[in-house]
Amino acid sequence: MNPRLAKAIINGLMIGLAALSLAPLLWMLSVAFMQPGEASHFPPPLLPSSPTLHNFHELFARVGMGRYLFNSFLIASLTTLVALLLNTMAGYAFAKLRFAGRDAMFRALLAALVIPAQVAMMPLFLMLKQLGLVNSYAGAIVPGMAGIFGIFLVRQYARSIPDELLEAARIDGAGEFRIFFQIVLPVLKPILVTLAIFVFLASWNDFMWPLIVLSDSSLHTLPVALASLSREHVQDNELMMAGSVVTVLPVLLLFLVLQRYYLQGLMVGSVKG
Repeated sequence: MNPRLAKAIINGLMIGLAALSLAPLLWMLSVAFMQPGEASHFPPPLLPSSPTLHNFHELFARVGMGRYLFNSFLIASLTTLVALLLNTMAGYAFAKLRFAGRDAMFRALLAALVIPAQVAMMPLFLMLKQLGLVNSYAGAIVPGMAGIFGIFLVRQYARSIPDELLEAARIDGAGEFRIFFQIVLPVLKPILVTLAIFVFLASWNDFMWPLIVLSDSSLHTLPVALASLSREHVQDNELMMAGSVVTVLPVLLLFLVLQRYYLQGLMVGSVKG
């Protein structure tokens, strides 16, 4: 086959798949700017006849979406910060520090990856209830503070740090905390950004755990609020799509801003495992 023809076919297929993947998101954005009831016409219009911000105004003025946006941002941000610290410290310890039972403990953690997260929700809920953390921001943050995948990701990357560099710092009198914060963390920057994106997206999009632990509607996150909105405004497609845009847009912007570091972390991690 002619190389130019093969290249054109491959590029055409990739463009077609990209358009197919983006079509629902683009239509969601289009419906969010339509007049109330316009998306219910048959056949449904692809573009708004007269674009309006009415649906977004309704979300924030009447539905109180600003509160839910704040809740999601607060929970996702705090979860990401705590998870970065704990996962990084644990991953570094498993990679470079020697202590009794290190390898056996790490293998046990990897074995626990096969256990579905839903299995631990009830015991975790009962524990948080005993601690008085149910129906609070802290209760929503606890499950995401450390994860086996994050520990594994950091551990694999941290193994590439030369032992000689760490030993030289110890000889110069540096303590373990100083070594960690001044030497290890700067080296781990690409994988930290990658891990931060994973944790933030997981926390931002989480629906099941906030639904279980947060009974007060004023503490609900965007996914939970959007589900409640769908029950109350089942026929209001434009308002629902505006809520979906508010939910998707922040994480999409976050990924676009940090994608250079994200891809760097994935590429470097793939050759330094």
